[in-house]
Amino acid sequence: MIIKKLYSGPLAVNTYISHDETKHGFIVDPGGFAESMAKYIEDEGIILDYIILTHGHCDHIGGVEDFKNRYPESKIVASIHEKELLVDGNLNSSIMFCGEEISVRADIYVNDGDEITVGKTSLKFLHTPGHSPGGMCIIAREEENEVCYSGDTIFRLSVGRTDLYGGNMDTLIQSIREKLYTLPDDMLVLPGHMESTTIGDEKRYNPFVQDTGK
Repeated sequence: MIIKKLYSGPLAVNTYISHDETKHGFIVDPGGFAESMAKYIEDEGIILDYIILTHGHCDHIGGVEDFKNRYPESKIVASIHEKELLVDGNLNSSIMFCGEEISVRADIYVNDGDEITVGKTSLKFLHTPGHSPGGMCIIAREEENEVCYSGDTIFRLSVGRTDLYGGNMDTLIQSIREKLYTLPDDMLVLPGHMESTTIGDEKRYNPFVQDTGK
C-alpha cells in the first residue's frame, strides 16, 4: 500500500492518494484540485477508482468536482448520514468559509461497517459522528498492513471541532472510544489535519478522550 499525502484547498487539508501493486487506487478528502496532484496520479499510472470523503465540510470537498471531471470513471463515496450536509452550502460551511456554494452528490453512500475493495486493498467504513452527522473513518487493509484515515474525528493529541452543524462533543468522544479505541494500538492514523499518529498514542496521551478500557 503506497500512500501519498498532499495539502489541498484553502485550509490545506491533508489529502491522501493511495494505491497498491495493481495500480488501482483512491483519493481521500480532496479539499482542492491541483495539476500537481493529477500529475502524480498519471505519472504513477494510478487508476483512480474512488473519491472518498470522510465528511462533507467544505475544506474536504472543494476538489471533488474537478477530480470527477478529470477522472469520470471514479466513484464518489460518502456516508449516507452526510447526504444532507454535502449538498447544502450553508450546512457544509462553504458559503461561510469558501465564499461560494459547494455541493456534492455521492455515487455511493455507505453505512457503518460497509466494505469495498480497491485492487488488493479492502476498505471498511466506520461511522464516527460528532464532528459532523456523517463523519466516518476508513480502515484500509492490504495483507497485514492497516491504516486508519480519520478525517476530522481525531487528530494527533486532539479531536475535531464540534461547533459546526450537527457537531456534538459527547457524540464525538463516544465515537472515538467505541470505534477507534478498539482498533490495534499500533495502527497508523492519518488525520485530515496535522501529523499522523497511532491509536495507542491517542489512547495514552490524547487529553480530550479518556480511554475507559484501561
